[in-house]
Amino acid sequence: MRVRHCSSVAWARWLYRTPAVGLCALLIGCQSYERSDIDLQATRIEFEHRLEQTEAISDFAARLRETDQSQGEFDLWDGLSLGEGEVLALFYNPRLRLARLEAGVVLARRDHAGIWKDPVLGFNAADVLSASSALEYGITIGLTIPISGRLGVERDRADAAYEVELQRLVDMEWSTRQWVRQAWVSWSTAVERTRLLESQIERVEHTSGIADQLEEAGELVRSEARLLRIELAEQRASLRQAQLDEHTARLALLGLIGLSPSTSQVLVESLSPVGSAMYDDPIRRIIASNTELAIQRAAYQVAEETLRLEVRKQYPDIDLGLGYGNEDDDRLLLGFALPIPLLNANRGGIAEARANRELARARAEITFERLTHAFAETQSRIDSIKSQRAIYEQEVVPMLDTQSQELEKLINLGEMNTLFLLETVTRSYEGKSRLLDLQLAHQHAAIELNRLLGPDTPYLNDEDDQPRGDQ
Repeated sequence: MRVRHCSSVAWARWLYRTPAVGLCALLIGCQSYERSDIDLQATRIEFEHRLEQTEAISDFAARLRETDQSQGEFDLWDGLSLGEGEVLALFYNPRLRLARLEAGVVLARRDHAGIWKDPVLGFNAADVLSASSALEYGITIGLTIPISGRLGVERDRADAAYEVELQRLVDMEWSTRQWVRQAWVSWSTAVERTRLLESQIERVEHTSGIADQLEEAGELVRSEARLLRIELAEQRASLRQAQLDEHTARLALLGLIGLSPSTSQVLVESLSPVGSAMYDDPIRRIIASNTELAIQRAAYQVAEETLRLEVRKQYPDIDLGLGYGNEDDDRLLLGFALPIPLLNANRGGIAEARANRELARARAEITFERLTHAFAETQSRIDSIKSQRAIYEQEVVPMLDTQSQELEKLINLGEMNTLFLLETVTRSYEGKSRLLDLQLAHQHAAIELNRLLGPDTPYLNDEDDQPRGDQ
């Protein structure tokens, strides 16, 4: 058996006739890799000095006021208000920033969906084991011609998938505004509770001072005076806890807004009532405006487009091949392939897509049912809290104030019933603290109701769907 190595002349002749220049031209369109590192030190500096660059935020706030009349001027010189905090959160909230970047990933896919497949370069060669034979080779270019129309459907599906991300972003923005409102009133309530305790401690200190004088004069038993000192110590311990709660609530609020925990920016308290618009048909409003339902509607459209794409995949595309070969003589190569959808016909993909569409429909319907129950539960909670607040505001707290004033007069006259005094002091604080809890619960429930009703949309133009007032 004779073994022959390929002659250098034959390979040189093949390389000369290969369209290397065309191959290099194809590679020019490829992108190059660029390294990008993380600079957390720069991130720290930007994080700690965000409020120094607010021009873009002021412009955004001005545009926001055109559609939301509740927004005021963006000016941090007089402190950071609730409305200004909402604007900052729309810029810097961590979850919102991630949601926008995730939407950018889907946008990148959408912008490059439905593109023709790249051509395929093929090459084969044979060297006959004969001294006089030349290298035989063939070069082909394969191209898929999308006559099925699936590329257009792929673009429609990519558009639908991007719409889902946009609706998720709208839902995140709307929810973030409501979370900021809830965190703001929670912090404001914590500040008010601290003030209540400080006022309570001042009263107990005043009373304890009088008790000490009566004890020294022998007009008050030492054990009764000690009860007041115990109460004073407990109130001071409660004040430390209240101060911690206030600080924790402030940090949580700053985290939502996206500001550094070390910021010295003054926050303006807000305990003004949050009104929820009343609609003749609130369920219709939820269907049209709720941001969670909007996500489910967009997801259902993706399922529709996916089914449409799977159905279109039944129809074949043409695989066309064109090339050049050299055996004994130069020759032109031509071939094509056309799949025949008889046995498979993408039945599995179509069945799965159809089932996923029904799943998306069920998710939308179940979300609507859950939101309906949540609206009814929130409305009932608001009604109950309003009735409790009325009792405390109109009966309990006024009577406690009257009781405290009468006791104050008796104490100043030197008449002191220690047990009666302690009971009044304790009940007074508990009553006012309970009223703060009810106010906070009412605020949170009203904010949750606003979240369920959704932002104003252009879909509600009928007079029956316009808000009738606040509750």
